[in-house]
Amino acid sequence: MSAGDINPPSPESWAYTEAYLAEDPAAANARQRAAEVGAVPISPGAGAVLRMLTAAIDARTVVEVGTGAGVSALYLLAGMQADGVLTSVDIESEHQRLAREAFAEAGIASNRTRLISGSALDVLPRLTDAAYDVVFCDADKAEYPDYLEQALRLLRPGGVVAFDNALWHNRVADPTQRDPETLAVRELGRLVADHDALTPALLPVGDGLLAAVKRH
Repeated sequence: MSAGDINPPSPESWAYTEAYLAEDPAAANARQRAAEVGAVPISPGAGAVLRMLTAAIDARTVVEVGTGAGVSALYLLAGMQADGVLTSVDIESEHQRLAREAFAEAGIASNRTRLISGSALDVLPRLTDAAYDVVFCDADKAEYPDYLEQALRLLRPGGVVAFDNALWHNRVADPTQRDPETLAVRELGRLVADHDALTPALLPVGDGLLAAVKRH
């Protein structure tokens, strides 16, 4: 069966999948705060996938690139083991202040999160090789290929890397779109698909979620 033989989901079906699981109050409130400061968060559907992936591999150590107001972190933490620690990097200290509000509201113990303010490409090289179960990226799209390089170093065998906005507002699939962000996200897709050490899937949830397992 080819892709042309499959009926794509309607807007109504897409909306149904996004609303399939109710978002908890802390995440919903964090989403509202994110909207107020222009920190676009992961969608509920994509967040649910992140939660499932972290739970599936019993994740205890997670790196997040792009804290925002804490929406995606709450999904990641919900899927992690109870003693798991999330390391989250963001260049905006104000966003991380809002994320701390979200964590407190959700009852997340302070020793379960480590928020680092700074450029991801300055911070990630300082983290330990092969020490993380999951690396999730939702920051500067032009840097996505560089984040992949760092993620491959940071992940243990069997770990998962995931990128939000992998369809980038429907621009990635349109070959006429040639802006730097679209080109970088498109290049990321090629790098992940062609990488011998990765088993990937591109999921049409939210604005697209590209995920891959680092093989042993």
